[in-house]
Amino acid sequence: MGPSAIRIAGVETALRELGHTVVDDGDIAIKNMEELKVGDVHARYLGEIARASALACKKVDRIMSRGHFPLILGGDHSIAAGTVSGIAAFARRTGKRIGLLWVDAHGDINTPDTSPTGNIHGMPVASLLGYGPDQLTGLGGRFPKVDPKNVALVGIRSLDEGEKRRLKETGVQVHTMSDIDRHGIHRVMKKALSRITDGTDYVHVSFDLDAVDPTVAPGVGTPVKGGLDYREAHLIMELLHDSGVMTSLEMVEVNPILDQGNASAAFAVELVQSAFGKKIL
Repeated sequence: MGPSAIRIAGVETALRELGHTVVDDGDIAIKNMEELKVGDVHARYLGEIARASALACKKVDRIMSRGHFPLILGGDHSIAAGTVSGIAAFARRTGKRIGLLWVDAHGDINTPDTSPTGNIHGMPVASLLGYGPDQLTGLGGRFPKVDPKNVALVGIRSLDEGEKRRLKETGVQVHTMSDIDRHGIHRVMKKALSRITDGTDYVHVSFDLDAVDPTVAPGVGTPVKGGLDYREAHLIMELLHDSGVMTSLEMVEVNPILDQGNASAAFAVELVQSAFGKKIL
């Protein structure tokens, strides 16, 4: 329902008003949770998530190969295992490298053996670095999709113990909300942009709406107090646009069931507009 909510909030019209040509490539068919068996409780619904992610991987790879900009709309953040793998597969064929900016309240770097919930939306960063189930790490080919030295996490404020250990082991750059409070979002983004563009040819931005404070975006699956405020979130997107480095974007974790009058989806559209060039003046 997340993509539908963002469409209803007017994402296509908003982008066209900025002068962009938009092609809606449709949804990937995903079975409803109530139709499925959980399977392994340490990697819940892995079969269906891997199947859908494989389709997303191929679709994003195809869009990149045509020289277009993939804008991916999602509910659950597990889709990033597929989208980033598709971009990485395209980059690998052309001898290129990718950087990854992950804007999120969570690290999403769990594996089935460290996750306290077994929810795969807490595992995509790990899978992209080569950790976790083969069904996820093998998407787009059996190789690490991104080098940890080209990954930056921004807005982090909720980490499991296993995630803390893996972040230290891999050396992924982490900017917590405490860092943002102390240094400001502009300085944090300067460091993050330096990291994700160091020797890379493509930059993917994965924006989980729960990075934003629940007072601004209540319609997310795992809200955490103390997130990015309205202007900080917009400034991230404005800085990305001004830098000119972003080559793909996904906006995820919009859950209209938990939302208030589709406010979160409307805010997601505003953020997309900022990423694609909308300015105050």
